This record gives sequence, structure tokens and C-alpha cells, in this order.
Amino acid sequence: MLYPSPEDLRHTAIKFLEQNPPQRLEILKQLGIARYEFLSKIRFNEANIICMMRFLKYPNQLKFPNLQKADLSDLILDGVNFIRGNLSAANLQGSSLVNADLLFANLTKADLRNADLRGATLNETIWLDTLVGQCQFGVGTGLTHLQRQDLQLRGAIFN
Repeated sequence: MLYPSPEDLRHTAIKFLEQNPPQRLEILKQLGIARYEFLSKIRFNEANIICMMRFLKYPNQLKFPNLQKADLSDLILDGVNFIRGNLSAANLQGSSLVNADLLFANLTKADLRNADLRGATLNETIWLDTLVGQCQFGVGTGLTHLQRQDLQLRGAIFN
């Protein structure tokens, strides 16, 4: 089987990001990855070109979302499934992740300032060097007592 070259992947990712959200969603359906519907809403920028290249390289082999360094800022991602997702160094500033599923997600060095994680499932989530100033959390989110204390010390708000 021939795999696309990096140049072809980049070109395809750019073409994808140039489409409007309904067109993007149709492409995701054709690739069999419509479960990642949020990709239809991401910004067209360099971080997301690289992110889309990862999704487009082997769409039939995707198990968990690799969103390392992706720009997901200011998006409504309520109820999204990021189980075992790699969100390390991702920009999630101002995003709404209400009732999102972040079980075993890696948020190392992610930027969650001013994000809304109320009702999100956060069991076994990795918070190493994550920016959480003014990030909203609810109660009973799957965080340990120590994680909750650590996040509060870094500026997270628990309602």
C-alpha cells in the first residue's frame, strides 16, 4: 500500500481546512471519521494543518485523537469524546468542554485558561504543567483530592 507523502498530506490538510464546516463534515464522513466532528470547526492555521495531517495520514487506523499542539481555542466542544486523547500543548483557551469525556487524556502543557470543564469526566487525566487560570470545573469530575488542590492553586475555579 502506498502512503501519501508529507507534501501530499499537507496539501490535503490545507484543502480540508479551506472548506466550510458542512463541507469538512462531509469529508470526515467519507473518510469514516465523522466521530471527530469538531475538526469541522477548527481554525485554518499552521498548528491545525499539522494536526489534520496526522488525522489524514491513516484515517482508517485512528483509535484515539492525537491533538498535540492543536488550536482548539474558543470552540464549543460540549460532550466531545477525547478519551485517551493526546492534547499535550494544545490550545483550548476559552473553549467549552461541558460534559466532555476526557478519561485518560493527556493535557500536559495544554492551555485551558478560561475554559469550561463543568461536568467533564476527568478520571486519570494528566495535568502536568497545564495552564488552568480561570478554568471552570464542576464537582464530582473524577479528579483526586490532590489534583483538585493543585488545580485550584494554579487558578482553576470549582463551582
